[in-house]
Parts: sequence; structure tokens; C-alpha cells
Amino acid sequence: MIYTYDPLDTACKSITGAFPCGNEITFRIYKIDGEEGSFSAENCNMCLCRDGEQGVVFPMQKTEEGFALTLRFDRIGLYFYYFKIGEYYLSCGEMRKGVLGDKPWSWQLTVYDSDYKTPDWIKGGIIYQIFPDRFHKAGESCRSISGKILRSDWGGTPTFRPNMYGKVLNNDFFGGNLEGIRQKLDYLADLGVTVLYLNPIFEAYSNHRYDTGDYMKIDPLLGTLEDFDRLISDANARGIRILLDGVFNHTGDNSRYFNKFGSYDSVGAYQSIDSPYHDWYCFRRFPDEYESWWGIETMPAVNERSDSYQEFIFGEQGVLKHWLRRGIKGYRLDVADELPDFFLKKLRKAVKEENSDAVILGEVWEDASNKIAYGVRREYLQGGELDGVMNYPLKNAIIDYVLSGNTTQLREVIAMLIDHYPKDALDSLMNILGTHDTSRILTVLSGKTCYDKEQMATEQLTDAEKAAAMQKLKMAAVLQFTLPGVPSIYYGDENGMEGYIDPFCRKCFDWEHCNYDLTEFYKTLGKIRTQSFNEVFRDGVYSEVFADGSCLVFERKQKKQSAFVFVNNSAREYNVLLKGRYREYLAGGIYEKNMLIKPYSYGILAKIK
Repeated sequence: MIYTYDPLDTACKSITGAFPCGNEITFRIYKIDGEEGSFSAENCNMCLCRDGEQGVVFPMQKTEEGFALTLRFDRIGLYFYYFKIGEYYLSCGEMRKGVLGDKPWSWQLTVYDSDYKTPDWIKGGIIYQIFPDRFHKAGESCRSISGKILRSDWGGTPTFRPNMYGKVLNNDFFGGNLEGIRQKLDYLADLGVTVLYLNPIFEAYSNHRYDTGDYMKIDPLLGTLEDFDRLISDANARGIRILLDGVFNHTGDNSRYFNKFGSYDSVGAYQSIDSPYHDWYCFRRFPDEYESWWGIETMPAVNERSDSYQEFIFGEQGVLKHWLRRGIKGYRLDVADELPDFFLKKLRKAVKEENSDAVILGEVWEDASNKIAYGVRREYLQGGELDGVMNYPLKNAIIDYVLSGNTTQLREVIAMLIDHYPKDALDSLMNILGTHDTSRILTVLSGKTCYDKEQMATEQLTDAEKAAAMQKLKMAAVLQFTLPGVPSIYYGDENGMEGYIDPFCRKCFDWEHCNYDLTEFYKTLGKIRTQSFNEVFRDGVYSEVFADGSCLVFERKQKKQSAFVFVNNSAREYNVLLKGRYREYLAGGIYEKNMLIKPYSYGILAKIK
């Protein structure tokens, strides 16, 4: 006989995935008779280790089916475990399933605060990310501002060449503004957008505005506070909530707080050691040597332990509560890895005090449940910090599948996310395919690579290349919209925008040349997600129905309603037997008894009652 264990099967682990502190969990190992190379064992031990502590061995009870053990977990944190059956280890293998061998590979248990809950309103929705300077321009740009280049050629190539000092200043502006966004709210609503995530909008020197100049002031190039209020009001009227980019690890050197160039009517930290902002920063040698984000001197790093900085961010009159009172519904936190756990805990407390239903999403590029940053195991999803993160692991896995046709990495990542993340966090993930930090998804899926920025500036896909990439993008979008989490569209991806890395992924939205075919496809996905199957895709349980090397069929189920999704990235056909009558929602059609999955196809099915 052989022994099996699957943590994603409640028959083996009584609660799938992460679970709240204070719960009892039963682990069961099953034996299967008649397999070649099998053996029989009289005893089995579970080897369990809380992160950073000594491991503990628990003898398991022998049962008719195999072995079983029930444990209670009363401490929040990460735990790692495997089993030893006789002389062999039963440990984590492909798709999290147990494999027997002579070396142990641990599974992970995430135990989180029993009070942890994420806002329901974000689940089942659709996020749309906007780089404000490049989305839509309404009216004339404001007056000329010293040091900033105001472009009149909407759609032109963003400046990318270094100046005479070898620096790219990111100081060219095309004039996209808040009123321009407001004028396109109907377009966003038609896409099914429920959440609008804006890259930074506060006053700053650069066009990306991650070098904050004044946290309490809307950048004049984007508009006024009244423009912002109108945007929030009109967005809310369409059921669209707004998230702001929270950049709290660093400020700009040209800011009210650092004031390196004397642009502000304040005494900045750079100007005097007696500045009220001096202890916000860490100077190695005052004033010219200071810590900065990734060594970029225009972004001096903030000392998060500064009491006055914490009061400025978290206080009753602080940044977080000020903009929440203005009507935003939460924050996406820039470079969350750079913000210490104590800071994130205080940030969550301040946000939830002001609005318990506000959401906090973090920029994390890896598995956020066990991330180690700067030698410290992070606690993002243990209940006291983030509601969700940007889902880069899934992004990479979807791209890998669509380009390679191999389901392995995609299935591995899906299993990992379900196994490691709290369900509330899993359903709140930002499922991205592209962002302002990555090449445009259409360019990525074309398979073309380019490493020279001069070439990037002019490189365009041929009509044939673009058509092929669009078909791949549609398959990727089906997965993005139907897997656990919330799809996040980077502005213009639905319009077939191209571009390599920054700044070419930050071009202006081309409103004069609309890709109606692709946009309509996104609208259809939006309706399926937010109208036809909102409960299913909000928090429905994921289960794999069928998978081989190239085809994946899965179900999302919520109570009595289910949706089945298939993607086939191969030249092979698959004949699916059906019990009952089913409707396919993308290509259309009614199927009974069987359905043929064609090569390089995708679809969303539901049973007709």
C-alpha cells in the first residue's frame, strides 16, 4: 500500500488553506492498496515547527484508513510540517500533494487572527488602474510650472533619454487630469469597473508622482480639490469606489518635508537640523548624504519610527484619515516590503478606525504569506496588516501558461495561493496582468523582446503579431477574471496598448483609435463577472475538475450556483461529457450531453436550470 495526503482536500485537512487562530485541525493520511513499490507502516509522526522555533513531533493515531491527528492552534503565525511514516517522509510535492521520499519538504500552515476580515465590497468586482497623467485630458493644462515640461502632443513618446548629467527626470507631462477621468466614468462603468485605483495624485515634481511633495495637496496639473470631490461623487453614483496610492516609505527631495531646493515655504529636513521634519529622515552626513529608496537621491527614505512622522500619517488630522474623510475607500500601499510590520499595523488601525470597511492592498511581488524582506519574515496576511496584495505570482503563472501552453506552473501557483492565504485575503487579491512597473501585457504575449530603449521607443507589433497576441490576451483575461481574486485592468490594456518597460508602458491612452473587438471582450467578461455570476466569482470555492499538460477545467462554486471555466492552449480537442444542459457565455451556444473543447479555446459554462 502507499500513503496519500492532500491539504486542499478537506478529507485530509479539515480546513483548507489558512485558518483562524483557536481552531482545531484534523490531519488524515490515507492508505491505498495494491500499488507497485508500496509498503506497510505501523506508525506515523507529524513533524511540526512554528516559524523560528524548535520543531515538535506528534505521534498520529493509526486508523482503518491510515493515520489521523487533531491539533489546536492558539498562536498566530506560520507553521511548517511534514510526516514521517516508518523510514520514509511524506512531504509536499507537485500541486501540494504528498509524496514519499527520503527527504522532507514542508507544507505551510498560515494561522491568522480570528478577528481578521476583509471588506466584502471589493470581492467580485473589477479594479481599473490609472496612471493619471496619461489616461484622459480634459480642457487646457494649467499654467507653466518651473522645471516641468508640458507636452502638447498627446500620445507622443514619453521622454526616456538621460539629460546632460545622465539622469532621466520624468518631468514631461501630457496633461491627463482628474476631470478627464471623471468624463470617462461611463466608459469605465460599461467595462464593469467597481474600483478605480489611481497612481499617486498628490503634488510632486515627477510625472509618476511617487516623489511626494505635499501629501495634503492635489497636484495642480491634475486639478483642484473640487475636481477630486466631483470625481468621487460621480464615481460613487456609478458604484465605483476610489483607492489612492499610499507612498509612505519615501518622499520627494523637492517636497515640503525635505525641501532640498527651497521650493516650499517650510524649513525642510535638508535645510536645517532644527527642521520639524529632520527626524523623518536618516542622514549619514548632513545634508548631502542620506538614505533613499534604492539609492535614488530624489526619493529620500523616511524613518518610519519617527513619532512626528507617524502622527502626520496616522493621527486624527493625519494623511490617512484626511483622504478617507474626503470619500476614498482605501489605499494601495507602494513598496509594502519597505514598510516595517509595526508601521503597517499602525496604518491598519488608523484606516479601520476611520472606516472599518476601507481596504488596504499592498505591493508585494512574491508569496505574501511567507515573504522575507530584509531578513525579517513579514506578517502581511496574519490579520493585523493588509487585506490583500498585488498578485504577481498569478500574473507570472498566467503569462507562462499562455506563452508555453503548459499548465504546470499555473496549477502550482493556484494551489499555493489557496493553501497559504486566508480565504478573505485570497478573494481580495489584485489579479494583475500588467502595471505601471511592467511591460504592457500585449507586448509580453507577443513574445518579442527588446533590451535597447532607443528601439523600444519605436518598436511596434505588426498586424499579424498583434492579432496573435490579442488571442493570447483574451485567454489570459479569462483566467484573470475567473480565478480567485479581483481582476485589475491596467488602463488601456483593454484597448490593446503596447509598450515595453517604463516609460513605454506609461503612454497616453489612444482614444482616437479604439480596439472595439478587445474592448467588447472585456465588457463581456465584466458582465459575466459582476452580473451573471457575481456571487460565484466573489468568493466561490475553487476546485480543479480536469487538467493535463495543456488544458485546465475548473469550477467556482458558491452554494447552489456554479460556473465552469476551461482553457485549452494546444492543438488537441477535448470531448467533455455533460450531465444536463449547459450554456457557454463567451462564444455562445447551448450544450447537452457533451461539448467539444476546440484547440486554443476558452469558455465559461453554467448549467441551465
